[in-house]
Amino acid sequence: MLLLGIDIGTSSVKVSVVDAYSQKVLSSAHYPETESPIISLQLGWAEQDPEMWWQQAQQAIKMCNAKGGYNPHDIGAIGIAYQMHGLVLVDKHQQVLRNSIIWCDSRAVEYGDKAFETIGEERSLSHLLNSPGNFTAAKLAWVKHNEPTVFEQIDKVMLPGDFIAMKLTGEITTSVSALSEGVFYDFKEKSLSKDVMGFFEFDEDLIPQVRPLFSNHGGLKADVAAALKLKAGIPVAYKAGDQPNNALSLNVLNPGEVAATAGTSGVIYGVSDQLAYDLQSRVNTFAHVNYNEAKPRMGVLLCINGTGSLNRWTKNLFGANMSYAEMNNLATLAPEGSNGLRILPFGNGAERMLCNKLVGVHLHHIDLNLHQQPHIFRAVQEGIACAFRYGLDIMRSNGMDPTVIRAGKANLFLSDLFAQTFVNVTGVPVELYNNDGSVGAALGAGIGAGLFSTPAEAFRGMEKLQVVEPDPNSKINEIYEEWKLLLEKQLIA
Repeated sequence: MLLLGIDIGTSSVKVSVVDAYSQKVLSSAHYPETESPIISLQLGWAEQDPEMWWQQAQQAIKMCNAKGGYNPHDIGAIGIAYQMHGLVLVDKHQQVLRNSIIWCDSRAVEYGDKAFETIGEERSLSHLLNSPGNFTAAKLAWVKHNEPTVFEQIDKVMLPGDFIAMKLTGEITTSVSALSEGVFYDFKEKSLSKDVMGFFEFDEDLIPQVRPLFSNHGGLKADVAAALKLKAGIPVAYKAGDQPNNALSLNVLNPGEVAATAGTSGVIYGVSDQLAYDLQSRVNTFAHVNYNEAKPRMGVLLCINGTGSLNRWTKNLFGANMSYAEMNNLATLAPEGSNGLRILPFGNGAERMLCNKLVGVHLHHIDLNLHQQPHIFRAVQEGIACAFRYGLDIMRSNGMDPTVIRAGKANLFLSDLFAQTFVNVTGVPVELYNNDGSVGAALGAGIGAGLFSTPAEAFRGMEKLQVVEPDPNSKINEIYEEWKLLLEKQLIA
C-alpha cells in the first residue's frame, strides 16, 4: 500500500507519497514555489485563507502524481500535518466564514488572560496545563466579541488540519490532541473543558466529533478522488499538529525524548509522562500523538515565533539575489560573535516564552564601518540559537533536561553554522535525520490504517545523517550572557 502525507505549512504545502512496506519516499512536491502570503491588517495580526491551503494541497498532490513514480490508485490512506493553533470557522454548508486567524496572531491575548484570571491560575494550569493565552479558544472569543455576525453563523470550529480533512471527506472530526492544542480540553476531567466553554459561553455543539488521532476521520469523496486521480473512499487516517507530527517523524514517542525544528517558527518538543505545566505558561503542554488516558504521553512545547521568518526577512532585505545556502556560506566568513553584533529575533507576534510580550526584532551594536553581510547573516543565526537556549532553560526548570535532541536536516538545520551554534549554546548534541513533515504524516496514516503494529515500527527505517557535538573551544556562552542581558532590558522596558 502507498500512503499520502499532506503538510499544511505557513509558507507552503508539501505532499509526499511513501511506500508503506519499504518506507521509501516515491515522490514529493511542494506548492507554491514562493512563500505563501500572511495577511496582517493590523500590528500583531496574522491571517491566511483556508481555501488557499486547499488549492495548494490539490496542486501539490497533482504535482506528485505527475512525476509518474507510482499509480495514484495504489494510495490507500491519507495523513495530514498542519500549522498548530489556527482558527477555522465554517457554516452549516461547510463554507468558510472568515480568514483563519493563524498561530502567530496576537490579537486574542487579552481574552485568554481574562479567562486565566477568572477561571483561576491554579485551576487553569492543573486542568488545562496551560493558560488559555493566545490559543484557539481565545481566538474564537475574539471573533465572538468583535465579529458577532460571523460568530452567529458558525456551525463548527476547526484547526487547519481538520479543515483539509473536511475538504477531502466532507466529515468534520477532531481529537484529544487537537482539543488540547486549542486549550479546549480538561486533562483532569478527561473531557471538553467546562471551565473554558462556560467562561467564553461557547456552545459545545461548535466542537466537532472527537475520534482517536490514529483512526478513520472519513473517506475520500468521489468528486475529490476523481479530480486528484485517487481512489474514492480511502480514509484520512491521521491528523496532527506540525510539532507533534515532527516528533512522531523523528520517533520521539517516549518520556525524555526530545525533537527540535527551525522552520518558520522554532520549536523544542519533549515527551513527558506527567501532566506537568509551567507556572507562567511560557512553555506549553499538549496531548502527544500517542496520548491515552491510561498511559498519558504529553508533548511539552517551547515555541519561538520568529526563526525562519526572521531568516526570510533578512534574505529579502540583505540577500535578495542569494539562495539560503549562499547566505549560510557567507555567514561563516564572520567570526563567532559577529564582531559584537547582536540580534533579538522576536518580530513575529507575541512570544509565549516571554509571557506573551510583543518584543520585536532588535539589532544591537551596529558599526557602520565594520559590519557587512556576513555579520548580519551570522548574527541572525546566533540570535535565533540564543533564543533556543533561553527557552530550553525554561524547559529545564520544568524538569525537561535532554541529553540529546533529534532534528530533521531541513530549514535552518541545513546550515552547518546554525546547527553547531545551536549545539554549542545549548550544550546538547543534536542528531540530524532525513526527516520531513509530509513523510511523517504519510507514515502516521499507515499507523492509523493499522499497517504497523506500533508507531515506532513505522519509523524503523530512519536514517541518522549526522551527530553534532558541542565544541569545547566555542565562546558562545559569553555571547549568550550578553544577549540575555539585552533581552532582559527589553522585557522590563
